[in-house]
Amino acid sequence: MGCGRVGSGLSKALEAAGHSVAVIDQNREAFRRLGPNFKGRTIAGVGFDQDILLEAGIENAAAFAAVSNGDNSNILAARVARERYNVPNVVARIYDPERAEIYQRLGIPTVATVLWTTDQMMRRLAPEGSQSEWRDASGTVQLCEVALHRSWFGRPALLIEEATGARVAFITRLGEGLIPNSHTVLQEGDLVHVILMETDRSKLDEILSREPEVN
Repeated sequence: MGCGRVGSGLSKALEAAGHSVAVIDQNREAFRRLGPNFKGRTIAGVGFDQDILLEAGIENAAAFAAVSNGDNSNILAARVARERYNVPNVVARIYDPERAEIYQRLGIPTVATVLWTTDQMMRRLAPEGSQSEWRDASGTVQLCEVALHRSWFGRPALLIEEATGARVAFITRLGEGLIPNSHTVLQEGDLVHVILMETDRSKLDEILSREPEVN
């Protein structure tokens, strides 16, 4: 639902990956963004209207993305898809970070555009502490990008696990992701992403902000 820049890009990417796609938007002119090679269906209407959803094939859908420019419309459509039609994979784009977190805790996966952008900008401007990149519906488990004291560089990546108890999920190095092993050494410029319990986040930040203790 929604054929703006995100919706059209997502639709074309899904189709290129071999999926059949139906796109809903109130404005027929928006479908021009899909280009002449798009083979999916286009339905003009309100994305949470049940007749429109049925016309789009919601009863057989494997996934539903609500990416219109309205928070209320997105969350309402996502709830209809999840609760009435039992679509297994549902996500809603939400501009308001506080509302996004509430809906995430209610079990509706959300992408908070403003929060994500702010976090990423802050991360590059002032790389201190950890920044949450993903959390489970309960908010207890998080994937975070962490900031390291410079003395961690040149040491084994798995030393982070030994020191903090968190799991190193992956490292972004020179724009490419890698999963560390026992031979991986941290390099300056690495972006380190860890999985941890929310309750351990303050402790992790404290440990990584100082020189590691090596026995």
